[in-house]
Amino acid sequence: MSGAKNCPETPRQRMIGMMYLVLTAMLALNVSSEILNGFTMVDNSLHTTLESSDARNKVLYTEFQSLFKENPAKVREWLGKAQIVQKRSDEIYNYIQNFKVQIVKMADKDDADPKARNIKAKDNLDMASEYALTKGNGKILKKKIEEYRDFLVGLSVNNPDKQEMYKAIFFTGKTHDNKLWEQGVFEMMPVAAVVTILTKYQSDVRASEAEIVQFLKGQTDVSDFRVNKITALVVPNTRYVIRGGRYSAQIVLSAIDSTKIPQYYVGNTPIPKGLYQVNCGKTGLFTYKGQIRLAGTDGIVRTYPFNSDYIVGEPSATISNEDLNVVYRGIDNKFSISVPGVAAENVNVRVSGGSAQRFGLGRYIIRANQDGEIHIQVTAKIDGKEMSMGGGAYRVKYLPDPKSYLQYSDAGGVTRSIQDGSLSKRILKSGVSLIASYGQDELIKANFTITSFTMVTVFGSVNTGGTRFNGKMLSDIDRLEGGDFLTLKNIKAVGPDGKVRSLGLIQIQI
Repeated sequence: MSGAKNCPETPRQRMIGMMYLVLTAMLALNVSSEILNGFTMVDNSLHTTLESSDARNKVLYTEFQSLFKENPAKVREWLGKAQIVQKRSDEIYNYIQNFKVQIVKMADKDDADPKARNIKAKDNLDMASEYALTKGNGKILKKKIEEYRDFLVGLSVNNPDKQEMYKAIFFTGKTHDNKLWEQGVFEMMPVAAVVTILTKYQSDVRASEAEIVQFLKGQTDVSDFRVNKITALVVPNTRYVIRGGRYSAQIVLSAIDSTKIPQYYVGNTPIPKGLYQVNCGKTGLFTYKGQIRLAGTDGIVRTYPFNSDYIVGEPSATISNEDLNVVYRGIDNKFSISVPGVAAENVNVRVSGGSAQRFGLGRYIIRANQDGEIHIQVTAKIDGKEMSMGGGAYRVKYLPDPKSYLQYSDAGGVTRSIQDGSLSKRILKSGVSLIASYGQDELIKANFTITSFTMVTVFGSVNTGGTRFNGKMLSDIDRLEGGDFLTLKNIKAVGPDGKVRSLGLIQIQI
């Protein structure tokens, strides 16, 4: 303590301390643009969900009206409740929408989007708190949410599960850190986050509206057999069958009464449980037809015909080399391999004279480890059995020879390559190197390494290993005059296939 009294803070030290506290507070309040953009993405996704909910709800109300026309006495009570649900849902939805718009107007002022979708001041931490907490609108919103929740709970009096669901969705109690609901939602929250939360409540309103209307619709006994058309359906596991495989199809009615069991026939043959199976020993197109028989409530048996077809093909595989029509030694050769009608994960590839490695669905890296040819064999798992689908032979070749270049950096620092042309002695002495590549017209990618070369000038020949000029070469270059030539020859390079190649000349004029 005595030290503190003897060494009081100077005004400058106090100022620095205050600036540190302010900076710390600013950092604590800073919200990254990535997070704000994330809120925008979630908000956009919620609006997509809202569009789907609106479409679904529109269909529900249309169906309700149709049921009312068919049986007014039975449906009137439930339709009336559904219309009240629609009115109450629209009211709170629109109130939340206006709530969002007012906050965005306060944050963006004259630039505010009237739909509260495109927000400029996403990171504003004050306007949501001011509108909701300072002006008291948060309490009003909370009360409206609670009234809507209690309304839904009251309509679900015979369904405790739905009651608990609505209580959880529209919970407005204290937060986990013991804050009031409105404080947890709006206090020191960026505008982008608040708008997204409010859109989420709008989505909850539409989803809950659909739930409760569907529930009310269910109270009208619409589970009764009410369809005006019954059709027969054939659902095959596949319409393309490999010879030796099995064709399987499920024959069903599009609408049935669970208390009545239909009878299924293909031709005049009964099909137990509607499961039609055929062993396929021949190739070609096969058709079949039959009927489903079902007794109605009046005791009359009605017949519903159907027909379908399937194809049986020879075992086959589609193989394409993504790079060239040959396989090169020393590099990864990319292949796409598939079998018609068979999922990619059920296809297997084996290589005689090489190896195959899967690197995606239907894609493989093939490497050759012998000269001459390799053989690719494709199999597929069908109905639990491994079946041969065919294959092919591919010629193995060494990589084509690359071209040699002298690589340097120009005055702007851009890396350039040259085979025949003019360069200054300054550039030649500044760290040029020899490279070997296929240039701009390359069809395949492969790395080559220069192992040795010879430089020829008016002063004689100099040999070196590696890719750069040695000391004697640099000395000879320094002695050259404008217009003199230097030639690089006997250029040797090794590629990934291990083959040593002799490359063409490089000629440079000073």
